[in-house]
Formats: sequence, C-alpha cells, structure tokens
Amino acid sequence: MNEIGSSVRTSRRLPPLLALRAFEAAAAHLSFQRAAQELSVTPSAISHQVRALEESLGQPLFRRLTRQLALTPAGQWLFDDLRTGFDLLEAGVDKLRRPPASQAVTLSTNTAFAARWVLPRIEAFRKACPGVELRLHASDTLVDLARGEADIAVRSGNGNWPGLVSRELMRERYAPLCSPMLGLNDAADLPKHRLIHCDWQPQALAPAVWPRWFREAGIAPPRGRAMKASGLSFSDETHAMLAALAGHGVAMLSLTLSAEELRSGALVQPFGPALDTGSYFLAVANGREDEPGVRAVWEWIASQASAG
Repeated sequence: MNEIGSSVRTSRRLPPLLALRAFEAAAAHLSFQRAAQELSVTPSAISHQVRALEESLGQPLFRRLTRQLALTPAGQWLFDDLRTGFDLLEAGVDKLRRPPASQAVTLSTNTAFAARWVLPRIEAFRKACPGVELRLHASDTLVDLARGEADIAVRSGNGNWPGLVSRELMRERYAPLCSPMLGLNDAADLPKHRLIHCDWQPQALAPAVWPRWFREAGIAPPRGRAMKASGLSFSDETHAMLAALAGHGVAMLSLTLSAEELRSGALVQPFGPALDTGSYFLAVANGREDEPGVRAVWEWIASQASAG
C-alpha cells in the first residue's frame, strides 16, 4: 500500500495547544501578566500552562528573575518556531474568514434596456450576488461575445445566434403611449397629435415603427413624409419616453420598459394594437454558461424576468 495515499497516519506528538499558546504569548511579552491580558485569562493560568509545558519537555523555557522573565536557549528556539507556526495558522484561518474576491462580469445590452430595466434593479442585484461585480455595457451595437467583448448579454430578436447559448426571457410588445394630459382616447384623434419616432437598428426583425402600426391598426397614415416631418425623432428610446412623459406627443414605446410609468399613470396606452417585436433573450458564448460569475448573473436576470 502507498502510505502517502493511505488514510493511516500517526498521531502528532504535540503538547496541549493551550500550553503552547500560553508559552508563545508569555515569550512574546516576557511577562505572564501581559500574556494573560492578551489571552483573556489570569496570570496564574499562564504560569500553570507554562510550567506544565516545561515538565512535558523536561527542561526550563524561562529563567524567572525578579519581576522579569528571560528565555532560556531552548525557550528561544521553541518561541521562534512557534511564532512562525502560529503566523501561518493565523494566515490560513484569515483566508477562510475573508470574503471571496469579487468576480467581474460584463453585461451588454441596448441603452434602453440598460436604463429602464437593469439600472433600477442594481441594488437588488448587489444584495443577491455580493460576490459579483456587475459591469454594464450599454450600446445599441452588438458585441462579439465569442471574442470576450462582454461576458453575457441581453438581446432582442429570435435567439438564433451561432456560437451562443441563449434563453428567452420575455416577449416584447410596443404600443402608442402618451401622457394623460393629452386627453387622447380615440385612434381617430391621433392625427391631431405629434408622433414621436425612435430609430431602430437595421438588424431588427420586426421594428415597431409608426408606418407598421398604422397598417396593423387599419388606419390611413399621414401621407408621404408628413408623418415624420411633423413629429419628433430620437435615436434613443429613453429620450422618446421622456418626450412622451413631458406631453410632447405620442410615442411607440416598449410595454416592458414602460411598465413602471404605466403602473403609476404617468403614461397611458390610449388604444391598440400592440406590435410584437420578438423577445428578449439572455445569451453567452458556448462553453461559458457554467462559469460561476456568469451563471450567477444569468440566474438572477432570469429570476427577475420571471417575477415580472
């Protein structure tokens, strides 16, 4: 049998740990009184432990002078080794007590989702995943997850991205939203109000733009270029929402990202239809889905999406 791999081992031939701790403290201070203060015991307890250690070793460790202690050569040798050993022991215990270093995980998503969905939940994320440092990359340009430009992403689309593992989070729909101060209730009155437009990326599968909405609503749109010329246009959906909140017109906005404003009544959906634009998906590069930090962010986002 290989003794190194065996479960058989001899017991350590060591004096009691309490005696070794008492001696190490007394040797460091050259005082039973101060050693007792360090270990929160009485001086007589320190003296008793040191005496027992000397008896077990068969030799004195201190020279007891008048109101003073001095180490014998054997005591000095033992003190040096014990100090090194206790330092190593203390360092090992500190590693276990110390919280693990935070793992940095970069989450990439579009600017509207980052501002309207992720940021309001950041404090909840910190409480749920204290060992993960979440770095938010907000851009309407897709990053290359396979090349490590981000660790995990929330994307809209169909989830069919080669080289990526994806999971559907939630369906997304867009509808006309506006401030209640406009008093808009009937789609027939829509031409009386300014339309707020938002740019969509060329790769979008089913962009929620006003011409599409008029088609699905069965309403004749403003002719030619008049639809956009008489309205407001933004490159960022968050800015379009702010314009709608201020009463500047009617915007085609995400029902998911406007959920809080709809709940509070700051925005209303005066009529339909709502346009289906696909779904939001979680995505990571193949092979990275089980990395601890990535998995923590993945599960947290999925749980938040499920909770609504």
